[in-house]
Amino acid sequence: MAVAKKSKKARGRKQDRARVAGGQDYEVQYETKKTGKSAPAVKKAVKKVGNTRKRVEKRLGR
Repeated sequence: MAVAKKSKKARGRKQDRARVAGGQDYEVQYETKKTGKSAPAVKKAVKKVGNTRKRVEKRLGR
């Protein structure tokens, strides 16, 4: 039987980078380092404006 090749397309990766997962500690920590704000502030911003990275950073004053 032939083995299926794994696709090396970047499908979905750009979309993933444009979002902040408020429930994922590593993403919250990344935003805290990037913006200089606290983790609760980042989570609050995600709840308030949604998970779009641009909106979250704008809300945090970056």
